[in-house]
Amino acid sequence: MSIEIIPAIDIMHGKCVRLTQGDYSTQKIYNEHPLEVALQFEDAGLKRVHLVDLDGAKEGRVKNWNVLESIAGKTSLIIDFGGGISTDEDLRIVFGSGAAFATVGSIAVKDEELLRSWLKFYGSDRFLLGADVRDENISISGWLVETQIRIYDFLEKYIKAGIKQVFCTDIKLDGAMKGPSLELYKGILAVFPELHFIASGGIRSMEDIYQLEETGCRGVIIGKAIYEGLITLKDLAHVN
Repeated sequence: MSIEIIPAIDIMHGKCVRLTQGDYSTQKIYNEHPLEVALQFEDAGLKRVHLVDLDGAKEGRVKNWNVLESIAGKTSLIIDFGGGISTDEDLRIVFGSGAAFATVGSIAVKDEELLRSWLKFYGSDRFLLGADVRDENISISGWLVETQIRIYDFLEKYIKAGIKQVFCTDIKLDGAMKGPSLELYKGILAVFPELHFIASGGIRSMEDIYQLEETGCRGVIIGKAIYEGLITLKDLAHVN
């Protein structure tokens, strides 16, 4: 299988949780100790994890860096970390705590000049651009703020700025277990066929993953389907 499987660990108050459609009131705690979850992923042969600081995304500053530090220090997983990265200090903390990639989304809308300075200083290959969309418009700040920025314009600008990897979440499908946004992804990849594109949101089965691979996605972020047992670590160990 050519598509990379990237399990997600969403952190709130230091615990592994999941939200539905980005609604903080829907949080469900799956494990009090995110490190235990990360070790299970590593034991299953997975190589990378998508770590999301939900508290940080809501407050606009990195909060759960200690969880990042713990997972980076006690596993060999490649970690991309996002949620609340908005200052030079936030970014220093994220890279200093062991993240291979910094996930940036809100800052790409709020302070384009600052993000461009980071791309130049650290190298664009250290960043994963998060494009969270509702009706093809970008949403930011933990999906709490909607913009009128079209996904295609957003991607074009930052691809030209050197961004290599992008993940896209259709907010309406995230956690809804209704399948991924295949038509949206097909549209994006038709415009940007060389993009290292990672799908996120709505994945509920191995069949969804196969369809995303056929669409041309290079990676897939999976959260709720794993935690609810719809996709098992044994399933993923066979394909990764």
